[in-house]
Amino acid sequence: MKLKVLKTKKDYLTALARFEKVFQAKPGTAESDEADVLSLLIKDYEEKHYVIDAPDPLEAIKYRMEQQGLSNRDLANILGFKSRVSDIFNRQRKLSISMIRKLHRNLNIPLETLVKEY
Repeated sequence: MKLKVLKTKKDYLTALARFEKVFQAKPGTAESDEADVLSLLIKDYEEKHYVIDAPDPLEAIKYRMEQQGLSNRDLANILGFKSRVSDIFNRQRKLSISMIRKLHRNLNIPLETLVKEY
């Protein structure tokens, strides 16, 4: 396959098909090098054409709590206020900078997600 920047969906699908064929090539071979370059080209195309928006901050918090098996009480311990947890989830209170920092530090939620409007 002639390697080039993927500009069309047809280019993308062709590159994916070829990548599947050379994916498990032995390291150090021409096919292995081709797979490396194809992966970069495919990644670049996908980042431009299949953009995934950051999730809503509250949904991200709920998801991370579910992943870690945390309850609202655990979240209250992180934020320091039990009553604020229900206010936040009921969208009656916005996250403060202090809360965002605590959530980022304790739950490893990206700052870009936590500061997003909701």
